[in-house]
Amino acid sequence: MKRPDASFDENELRYLKLLSKSFPTITEACTEIINLQAILNLPKGTEHFLTDIHGEYEAFRHVLKNASGSIERKINDEFGDTLRESVKRDLCTLICYPEERLAIVKSRESNIDEWYLVTLIQLVKMCQRVSVKYTRSKVRKALPPKYSYIIEELMHESLSDPNKQAYLNNILSNIIELDRADDFIITLCDVIQRLVIDSLHIVGDIYDRGPGAHIVMETLMNYHDVDIQWGNHDILWMGAAVGNISCMANVIRICLRYGNLRILEDGYGINLVPLATFAMEAYGDDPCDAFQPRLKFADDKHSDKSTHLISQMMKAISIIQFKLEADIIKRRSEFEMADRNLLHLVNYEKGTVMVYGKEYPMLDTNFPTVDPADPYRLTPEEEELVGKLHRSFVHCERLRRHIEFLLSDGSLYLVRNGNLMFHASMPLNADGSFKSVKIDGVAYAGKALMDKVDSLIRKAYFGEQGTPEHSFAVDYMWYIWCGPDSVAFDKGKMTTFERCFIADKEPHKEPKGHYYILREQESVCDMILDEFGVKGVNRHIINGHVPVKTIKGESPIRAGGKMLIIDGGFSRAYQGETGIAGYTLIFNSRGMQLVQHEPFTSTRQAIEHGVVIKGTRLFVDFNKERMLVNDTDNGEEIRGQIAALLRLVEAYRNGFVKER
Repeated sequence: MKRPDASFDENELRYLKLLSKSFPTITEACTEIINLQAILNLPKGTEHFLTDIHGEYEAFRHVLKNASGSIERKINDEFGDTLRESVKRDLCTLICYPEERLAIVKSRESNIDEWYLVTLIQLVKMCQRVSVKYTRSKVRKALPPKYSYIIEELMHESLSDPNKQAYLNNILSNIIELDRADDFIITLCDVIQRLVIDSLHIVGDIYDRGPGAHIVMETLMNYHDVDIQWGNHDILWMGAAVGNISCMANVIRICLRYGNLRILEDGYGINLVPLATFAMEAYGDDPCDAFQPRLKFADDKHSDKSTHLISQMMKAISIIQFKLEADIIKRRSEFEMADRNLLHLVNYEKGTVMVYGKEYPMLDTNFPTVDPADPYRLTPEEEELVGKLHRSFVHCERLRRHIEFLLSDGSLYLVRNGNLMFHASMPLNADGSFKSVKIDGVAYAGKALMDKVDSLIRKAYFGEQGTPEHSFAVDYMWYIWCGPDSVAFDKGKMTTFERCFIADKEPHKEPKGHYYILREQESVCDMILDEFGVKGVNRHIINGHVPVKTIKGESPIRAGGKMLIIDGGFSRAYQGETGIAGYTLIFNSRGMQLVQHEPFTSTRQAIEHGVVIKGTRLFVDFNKERMLVNDTDNGEEIRGQIAALLRLVEAYRNGFVKER
């Protein structure tokens, strides 16, 4: 190791004196250098990538617990042909669902103590297997305090060593005799789940469609290492939380459309009674046929009466949404979205609407709350309703906690270990160059555009209320949801009105930005990766947002392997189009694997029948030599820490800093 230069400037000495508080002697600094050097030579930890969860908590939980099949692979690595396939499957199910599986086993096993002993030995071996990538210090921090000493003893001793056999067997026997076997098994299973994945990346769209986004958020908040790249649906909820009433209307409409009132009422305590009351009064005799909810995949069962009420509520909030959006469009002419205002183009006598110069008959012609002379004005009843909904959203403590977590552990994009992750798009021109997008009068493109939008999202939440900057940021939250140059949307228009009121499919089309086509080209992907400073031979862009239609022959691997589209396909509403339940991605020390999932049936079936991860693995990159921590971004940070500690040692030795 090269000895550092013994000269120090004033700023460096100030830093080294601060560092000396943590490492007050040469011995302690050298010990840390040795430790960090050793860490650099460990295999890199496994990264797990998921996207487009869309509130499907059970499927998300299943994939998370299985780590997209990583636990099953670790069991095969450890036990190979020494265990029957059925035994390995049962062990995998136990690790993923310990409480539930234990209840089944105890109802079937005639000699439960023998089963306990065999299972504890298997679980200890699995703990040893999944901990080999980590230092003892990191493993110790991952252990629950109540059993940390016992687990450490078991993990760091060989179960086959004759010198320790009696000692280790005595520990396991006492666990069983003292009636702690169930609790200890559950703890070991949790440790295995904790250690098999080093970090989790959620590449956007936790919210909407499914009923359990709030439960997903609670799970993520308790996860040991997670980051989130916001999707358009996440940003919509973030906009609602900061008080954008157009975002609130969109959130409510989407929940109604998929029959998922539970997340609003039970998850976040949003009071929908005022909306239901208003809808029944305004649309009492209206069948609202054009606003029938999509209940096929809803968890909650609805009677004909409740379905009709949901239709009325959806129509009521949709009309309010169009009026509220028109107000933003008028206030923010720079958004250039006046073509999205269509209520004034309705011929209320003929029952038609003019869209881009063509007249279309309308599916619904009953507009009791619309004044043809002033169609975008809210009625007094609508204004009162909007005020109540606004208060429900902005004063919801649980929603505030979740949004603050999204802001603290999330961002619009992330670069990590040669991968650039963002949910949807990077606005491009037709020639493949970065598109210049004006925000508040200033042009941004590429990375600068992403950074600007990220800062606006944070300003909408943390900015000083009442200032022009804060008001613009709050309005821009809605633009990110549906604006033509939005990095989270990037389509010519969002045709909500047309889909509600026009049968003809032609005006439903939402022209995609150039990115969605050009990302198939390696040169374009390389240009984007260069723009974000992504290094390495095997570097990738990782997107979600657009479901991969495997049923039509589409592949998640594009642009010669530079582009990976891993829309998770968790949303049951998409699976008829895709033919699968989407993809997740595993990046371990051996390389990258895409896991193609079959539709998830139920947690109960997984537990009772040992159904783990059904799917196909696709190799993206495979390393001949294992990737080490030294090869990662964390390795670069550690090398910087080592360099600083070497300077501290030199400062000690030359008397510039005094040992304590």
